[in-house]
Amino acid sequence: MTVAVHGVGTSHFGRQPHRDLVALAADAVQEAFLDAGTDDIDAVWVGTVFGPPGVAQRVLRAMGVTGIPVVTVENACASGTTAFAEAHEAVRTGRHGRVLALGLEQMSTAFAGAITPEPTDPEGRSGLALPALYAMAAARYLHLGLATPEQLAAVSVKNHAHALHNPRAQYSGRHTVAEVLASRMIADPLTLLQCCPTSDGAAAAVLAPATGGAREVTVRGVALRSGAPWNHRSPHVWGHDLVRRTAMDAFAAAELLDATDVDVAEVHDAFTIGEIVTTEALGFVAPGDGGKAAAAGVTALGGVLPVNPSGGLLSRGHPLGATGLAQLAEIVWQLRGEARGRQVEGARLGLVETMGGGVSVLDGNSCVVAVLEAP
Repeated sequence: MTVAVHGVGTSHFGRQPHRDLVALAADAVQEAFLDAGTDDIDAVWVGTVFGPPGVAQRVLRAMGVTGIPVVTVENACASGTTAFAEAHEAVRTGRHGRVLALGLEQMSTAFAGAITPEPTDPEGRSGLALPALYAMAAARYLHLGLATPEQLAAVSVKNHAHALHNPRAQYSGRHTVAEVLASRMIADPLTLLQCCPTSDGAAAAVLAPATGGAREVTVRGVALRSGAPWNHRSPHVWGHDLVRRTAMDAFAAAELLDATDVDVAEVHDAFTIGEIVTTEALGFVAPGDGGKAAAAGVTALGGVLPVNPSGGLLSRGHPLGATGLAQLAEIVWQLRGEARGRQVEGARLGLVETMGGGVSVLDGNSCVVAVLEAP
């Protein structure tokens, strides 16, 4: 059975400690229901990382969604897209007729800065937070000559400029490469403007069988993988191999040979190096060309393959459980031609990639890649 996204919705993204999870979720769910033209659903999958026990039922109860199966999933940064992948499978197999996927997170009240490392992992016990893990990948690229500091900064310049056209983004602005490099150092060589912010927000999608409706966005293929053991035998930095394997699964499901047919993408750019590595792992650019592509405008609006027209995690924000479904909402708007000032003209195929990390020994916690097609 072919599955389509019938409706999407999001909250605003940013530090919103005055708004609880119920309010954030209501923004997203009510907009998704209105977009889909119905609030009649058979089941809900909810992605969240730091939500309290029972958070899914609590926020849904406030909207009158009760008495149906509700499943909460935690899969690090890919929690929202994992909820989407499972909702898609439930509809595809006929288990449920219409399903809501919801992602939500309020991080501003949970963390003052970076996410606290897990002390049971050796890396966590040594204090290796995620900014430092990504910084190691960036340092490796610089050492091997695969990127320059200016190319890293170009990703930030691009995505902050994209966010100027996204009224729901947490940050936006016209920065120069020099300004990005001069911002406060967080984890050498990554500066403040190269790191995603602490964010609160929610995003939702309604999935149901495709009927050929004028605003339905078809799910061509979706894949979910968990990380595999990663050590010195891989020639790639952390995360690359997991993204590559998941992308190959998604392309096969979508009946695509590779990424060359994709017109627009939302990828996991929690740090500038993340977008560079991911564009290479997905096959958008050749190995070692991710930084060059960003600096040359290849991945900017108006370029050959626009990446993160929403502003990405760097600018839209990164409320972990909500991020994947926020990416999905952006691609749906793009494929419908509803993205206004950040619209990629003529986009027919869109891609979403979310990769979560933080588990010792593995090359990533989890990854979801989805390919969607315009009405």
